[in-house]
Amino acid sequence: MKRAGVRTFQSRLREGLKDPEFKRHYDEERQALQLAMKITALREQKGLSQQQLAKLMGTSQQAISRIESGEYEGFTLKTLEKVAAATGMKVKIDFVAA
Repeated sequence: MKRAGVRTFQSRLREGLKDPEFKRHYDEERQALQLAMKITALREQKGLSQQQLAKLMGTSQQAISRIESGEYEGFTLKTLEKVAAATGMKVKIDFVAA
């Protein structure tokens, strides 16, 4: 029963991705979610709580929660650099084919 639901979702998604505007929004959301998941994984890999990361970045735990939610739209290079510095990392930006 569960597999049928997955197939239905996948077929609906394939149909939706044929629409350029839907695809653009989908790609933006997917990228934001992937970045949020990377930040969460990095924080956890470093053994930091959201509160600890927030303190290292000079912000609030609520701000870290928003960043890790996948719905945060305020990503700037400065924000990413603060995350990197707080975790002893560097930011690497790359361009890839669309």
